[in-house]
Amino acid sequence: MKISIGCDHIVTDIKMKVSDYLKSKGHEVIDNGTYDHVRTHYPIYGKKTAEKVVSGEADLAIVICGTGVGITTSADKVFGARAALVRDVSTATYAKKCLNANVIGMGGRISGLGLIENVIDTFLETKFEDNEENRRLIEKIDRIAEVKEGQQGNEDFFVEFIEKWNDGGYPAE
Repeated sequence: MKISIGCDHIVTDIKMKVSDYLKSKGHEVIDNGTYDHVRTHYPIYGKKTAEKVVSGEADLAIVICGTGVGITTSADKVFGARAALVRDVSTATYAKKCLNANVIGMGGRISGLGLIENVIDTFLETKFEDNEENRRLIEKIDRIAEVKEGQQGNEDFFVEFIEKWNDGGYPAE
């Protein structure tokens, strides 16, 4: 299976361990960054990672930040991505089985590596229950999303935000 993975600077070490874990299980990994601990903006990596699934370059995706909330929300904004914030095996099962999630998000500072690995295994092994009830639910959720002109696949989408970042417009907390 081909897995797209991305993170913010807070959990780069966790992402690398997850990447190694996936490779040890025979999966191909598309690493979308970030690759170091230099403070960055997680929406960039949530978007890049989810786009790989939507485009068909990857089968599924995993996004990780400190809590998992921000990067998962960012990934879910990509039209066609069905991202779920997952912190336990039961939620991973439900996300895939009933909602056909194609992206899971996790908090590298919230969940330990062993739990993250268990959640990933469950997510990858669980099959979507393709039935009328689940299809109707997904259809209702998908209707909420709207494609924004120029967003999908646009490598320059964050240029103005990065410029503001570099100019000190987003001060460290």
